[in-house]
Amino acid sequence: MRKEGTIIRWDDAKGFGFIRSPAIAQDVFVHVRDYRASGDEAPRQGLRVTFEDILVGGKGPRAIAVRPAAEAFASKAGRELTRPAASTRKRAASSPAPDRRRADAWWVLPLMLGYGMALTWLVSQRLLPSWVLPASILLNLAAFAAYWRDKYAARTGRWRMREDTLHLWSLAGGWVGAWFAQQVLRHKSFKASFRTAYWFTVMTHFAAAAGISWILRST
Repeated sequence: MRKEGTIIRWDDAKGFGFIRSPAIAQDVFVHVRDYRASGDEAPRQGLRVTFEDILVGGKGPRAIAVRPAAEAFASKAGRELTRPAASTRKRAASSPAPDRRRADAWWVLPLMLGYGMALTWLVSQRLLPSWVLPASILLNLAAFAAYWRDKYAARTGRWRMREDTLHLWSLAGGWVGAWFAQQVLRHKSFKASFRTAYWFTVMTHFAAAAGISWILRST
């Protein structure tokens, strides 16, 4: 039976929190992997949710199939409409919806291409050493792997990687791999503050790279 409650604590870095519900005496543990939302509503403190609860090894109740309460209410209202209208919504829900995580691809991908061409040109002009290109590829693969490891840790309840560490990969030049990890793994793509910090590291890296290139060309 589904219950209603409010997320009273949420640790975004570790991916878990607690729900308080009038239907259960104890606060209910909830992990990010048990949270489902059809839109961009991320789990946060104060969010009203619906859930089912289970008991795991005497550790107290745990929430599963957690959804924002607003979605549940919308779904209930939809079922009260006529059948043709409900089937129309079902078809709309099954069709691909615009995803903000991919909306910036039209300008990010050309930016990546331009960045790669600039690195190649600097190496060809011997303004940068030849190892820069393979090192850049390995750096971006390592950044992708770091995101994958953090995503895996979030799903399995293991120790998470600090967000600052993920940002350091982008700042060091692995921003391309980090961007692809956000899109492919769907990791760290909801949190606005993380995305803002990510793009700040990208712009900082570009500024530093441009400054180094100018110094090398002037010498």
